[in-house]
Amino acid sequence: MDIKAFKMDGLGNDFVIIDNRQDIIKLSKEQIIKICDRNFIGCDQLILIEKNSSSDASLKFYNSDGGESGACGNGTRCVADLISKEKNNKTIILNTVSGNLKSEILGNNLVTTEIGNAKIKWNEIPLSDELNTKNLNIKISDQNNKEHSGGTAINVGNPHVIFFVDNIDDFDVAKIGPEIENHKMFPEKCNVTIAKVINKNLIKVKVWERGAGLTKACGTAACAAAFAGKLNNLTEDHTDIEFTNGKLSIFIDKKDSIHMKGPVSDIEEISIKL
Repeated sequence: MDIKAFKMDGLGNDFVIIDNRQDIIKLSKEQIIKICDRNFIGCDQLILIEKNSSSDASLKFYNSDGGESGACGNGTRCVADLISKEKNNKTIILNTVSGNLKSEILGNNLVTTEIGNAKIKWNEIPLSDELNTKNLNIKISDQNNKEHSGGTAINVGNPHVIFFVDNIDDFDVAKIGPEIENHKMFPEKCNVTIAKVINKNLIKVKVWERGAGLTKACGTAACAAAFAGKLNNLTEDHTDIEFTNGKLSIFIDKKDSIHMKGPVSDIEEISIKL
């Protein structure tokens, strides 16, 4: 089977995008895992574009472990850019599990997407017990075995926990990430972010993504970190989130809706032989 697809990324957070609006492709979990495998095509997430009568298209996201993901901010921005070229339109509405997400194409490979309102109630994250989501009091240890307690839980289409620390390089995200992701506190697992507030408008982060592992960037993690920063009075409405390859700009409006702006790559057309 030969499948036409596209490869795109947002700050190194990379995707294989398949246009399935003609409903031609039915992929098994094993095939999704194979496509995402770095020894084959390789990506953080596989995205299927599907037909939708109330928007420009509908999106389905799959993590590299083959499981479906509720939201993907960078992936949404990439597909918005792709479809805007097809439709010659600067405003694109894409339907996701989180509802219809509106993106604006700003030019120079810059796209902004309104992710919507964050959820912070324990049963919305979801957590297994009724806990204070602002501070879960989860203990993590740095590389000197010094203990740090904290964790703010936020759902922005998928569950996140953010730890604000003094130095992100002191923490082994590849070790801490899977431990927290699979913690019994999170029945649907979670994304894990280690964050350092540089100033009121800048947070540096490292992210372990649920079902995908260590990632160069994660759009929803950026949104969650910015919202957690504001919630804890550490940052303001406008916050840049700095990853290894650059920054995403997050703006929280008066209705507490989260807007994410950042770069997308050029579009590469590929062929997948399954």
